Order: sequence, then structure tokens, then C-alpha cells
Amino acid sequence: MNPNSEEIINRWMPQFRKGLLEFIILLKLQQGEIYGYELAVEIKKLTSIEVAEGTLYPLLNRLKRDRLVISEWKTAEIGTPRKYYQITEFGIETLTKMKQVWTNTHSSILNMVMQS
Repeated sequence: MNPNSEEIINRWMPQFRKGLLEFIILLKLQQGEIYGYELAVEIKKLTSIEVAEGTLYPLLNRLKRDRLVISEWKTAEIGTPRKYYQITEFGIETLTKMKQVWTNTHSSILNMVMQS
């Protein structure tokens, strides 16, 4: 049985989102430090992409290993401590390069879409 276009889109979307997520996280962190849950909420609000904890935290840990972000536990006056993430100088340098790739790729793809 051949898949219909809806099934193909449903397979494609998670890969599409996964590829963008690292870029989106770094863009958001460039605006200031944020804790994990708030980051997931902001991403959903800004992009309609729902990020599960099982996706977000491993990705943040990988970004830490790659020295693109750092984290710090902070205690609020009320509530439990939260781990806040912020972008590093190396992260900003890498994000600048990512923005260039994004801009070039987006422009090229947009041209293709407009011609079709």
C-alpha cells in the first residue's frame, strides 16, 4: 500500500523540526538566560513546535557538551531551584554562522517555492 501525502508529511515534520530545534534554542538563548520548561513554552508560543522534555533536555545537554551553552541552578524566593541556560561566546559565534547558513538556505528555498 502506498502512503498518501498526509502520511508522508507526518513522517517528514518531526525530522524537519528536529533539524531546526538547535537553531531555535540558540536564537532564544541569545535573548537571555531561561530555564528549560520556560524555553519549551516559548518555543511553542513562537513557532507552534511542541518540544517534549525527552527531546529538549538531551538536546540542551548536547549543546552544553559542545560548549554552546552553559547552565546554572538558581533558587527562586518561592518554589524549587531551576536550571537556567545561557548561550556562551562560542555559542554566539556558532549561531552567527548558523544564521548565515539559514539566510542563504531560506532564500534559495523560498525562490524555489515561488517558482513552483
